[in-house]
Amino acid sequence: MIRIDYTNEPRKDILCIDVKSFFASVEAVKRGYHPLNAYIVVMSKPTEEGGLVLAASPKVKTEYGIQTGSRRFEIPKNSNIKIVEPRMGLYLKVNGMINDIYKEFVSESDLHVYSVDETFLDVTFSHALFGDTLQIARKIQDVIWKRLRLVVSVGIGDNPLLAKLALDNQAKHAFPFIAEWHYEDVPNTVWKIDPITEMWGIGKRTANNLHQLGIDSVYRLSQYNVQSLTRIHGVIGEQLFYHAHGVDHSVLSEKYIPLSNSYGKSQILDRDYTIQYEIEVVIREMADQVAARLRKYHVEAGVIHLTIGFSDEIADKGFSHQLSIFPTSLSKAIIDVCLYLFRTYYKGQPVRNLSIQSGKIQLKSHLQMNLFETPEETLRQNELELVIDRVRNKYGYSSLIHASSLTRGGTAITRSGLIGGHKG
Repeated sequence: MIRIDYTNEPRKDILCIDVKSFFASVEAVKRGYHPLNAYIVVMSKPTEEGGLVLAASPKVKTEYGIQTGSRRFEIPKNSNIKIVEPRMGLYLKVNGMINDIYKEFVSESDLHVYSVDETFLDVTFSHALFGDTLQIARKIQDVIWKRLRLVVSVGIGDNPLLAKLALDNQAKHAFPFIAEWHYEDVPNTVWKIDPITEMWGIGKRTANNLHQLGIDSVYRLSQYNVQSLTRIHGVIGEQLFYHAHGVDHSVLSEKYIPLSNSYGKSQILDRDYTIQYEIEVVIREMADQVAARLRKYHVEAGVIHLTIGFSDEIADKGFSHQLSIFPTSLSKAIIDVCLYLFRTYYKGQPVRNLSIQSGKIQLKSHLQMNLFETPEETLRQNELELVIDRVRNKYGYSSLIHASSLTRGGTAITRSGLIGGHKG
């Protein structure tokens, strides 16, 4: 049996905290219900049969089998489930309040927000004020319950990986919603995770690749030859091997700063678009918004990438192409590139989703003149777009729009009031 010597492995006191059924719990509390006893589903487009479940309260999950991603038609019609629309602005506000509570226990450098409902805390240096790790976990649970009436689950580990695995595989599933996993526990905790896709970092595709090697469990992964895994899957293979032994060298205080940002926008349309003009209206709107983001951060893009996804009704899934350009943040230039790519590859298929991404980002250092227009025209266009930005920043995006956005295909006005694609 292969066992790792943990003698020299770093040990921290890490908490991974999750708010149970966050969106649904917030809605329950706002209605005066206990979040664990409420029957609430938060749904995108609840009046449509294809409406998507964004969150379901624990009672709904256990009694009706409704999960995130379920559809409107899957909810029993005569049930006592209350279906509500998302309020993303409210959820983000509550998330900020929760993070403020965490900051009462750790410094900001020891806090890592993993998602809107899940956060890592390094409490290694908090013991003198708040007690041992388990006591800190219980105190955080108690404070969040007393102030916000929300229930949180806590995974405790020697590193972020073990804390996350403890949360997902044990703490979430039973009262008191706290679980501790340490290096010494790996044979009885990490190796027992089943199926292998429940292991953090292993999705269906990775699981299929491992299965071809005869690896169908976390234990078998931990016993596989690490050199062979590295040769076949590169650094990821080596990482998976050590994760299977509970080893993770991540340090929460060492924030990752990407070498290059990417600015983009994507959306799923509320219907299949079959008229080319309507599709181009949406492309114009999205390209305009991407360009505005570039100008906001005083950067320019050297590559524009357009992805068009077709309706599920046809076999062809769509196309994705990019074009290198001279660095720019002008809306007109980026719109022209996107329309060129679209018109080059589009053959009349029904479109359901679109994405525009910009790459090769660099700081804007000067204004590039255009060989096909006078310097005066270039300066005028640049000044015009800056004025439009100032108006929109003050009065909102929909205060100044192109006339085409008022046509049937336009989505910018409707989406301007959304947060994360949902009602604020």
